[in-house]
Amino acid sequence: MTESHRLPDGVYAASLTPQREDLSVDHAALAGHGRWLLDNGCDGIVLMGTTGEANSFDVVERMDILDAALEAGLPADRLIVGTGCCAVPDSVTLTRHAVSRGVGGVLMLPPFYYKNVHDEGVFAAFDQVIQQVGEADLQVYLYHFPQMSAVPFTPELIERLLTAYPDTIAGMKDSSGDWMHMNDMVETFPGFRVFAGTERFLLDILEAGGAGCITATTNVTCPLAGEIFARWQAEDMRPQQHRLTDLRAAIEIYPAIPALKRIMAERTGRAEWLNLRPPMTPLTEDEAAALLATTDERGLTQILQPLMGADNATAD
Repeated sequence: MTESHRLPDGVYAASLTPQREDLSVDHAALAGHGRWLLDNGCDGIVLMGTTGEANSFDVVERMDILDAALEAGLPADRLIVGTGCCAVPDSVTLTRHAVSRGVGGVLMLPPFYYKNVHDEGVFAAFDQVIQQVGEADLQVYLYHFPQMSAVPFTPELIERLLTAYPDTIAGMKDSSGDWMHMNDMVETFPGFRVFAGTERFLLDILEAGGAGCITATTNVTCPLAGEIFARWQAEDMRPQQHRLTDLRAAIEIYPAIPALKRIMAERTGRAEWLNLRPPMTPLTEDEAAALLATTDERGLTQILQPLMGADNATAD
């Protein structure tokens, strides 16, 4: 893939997936949310990541989500699609489909059901996917989320993957929450694009030479995160980073997906945003009241006020 076709650095939202009461995907609402994200600080969007409840959808549903987003006009070259599954054939199917649609990249979890596996086994899984997809345009971003997957990408494994597939292994979303690990990845692997999995490290990762952030909470904090990315090289953005970090801290007290969906429901006036696939459950009313009060105190309503009721945020 040429440099001109590479995904841009910057702020990426790991998009929520709006659902109807019967838990089918509300494709129109997802497209509307995607347009809103791109118009308000996001350089790109991740579909079917953790925040999108990817592992609660089957393979066909996941492919339909991408197809519907593209048919609604979301730009393929600004999309990263989650394609990592426990079963290699499922990862191959999803990855092949995503590449055929011209997306900018795929975000791949390691096979995550079996724990304490050797690097050799994880390498073999990625090797099979890359070989079976067999497309020169495939750009793989490793999804390092050891708290959830319990299968980390070790430096030795990353080095081996980069050696075997230098034009395919493009970077990493580091959701470890460990700043030293993120910084080490940037320093150890020049050209390997490291995205922080939390916007609390957005300014730090940019100053260290990383690519930006891919996060859940930029579903709602994207205007502020986007401002930091747009201006960080020209101005001191540390006060804005502190404000962004405070908002992130207020939200992550609660389970991220139900908390963010509750904020979205409040912002858009659409109760459909509250729908979650099991095993996710909504916040209690007390939790929701505390979340909304705390984020309001920290300025979230002010950040979003100019966007309230925007047509592209609530499109049907």
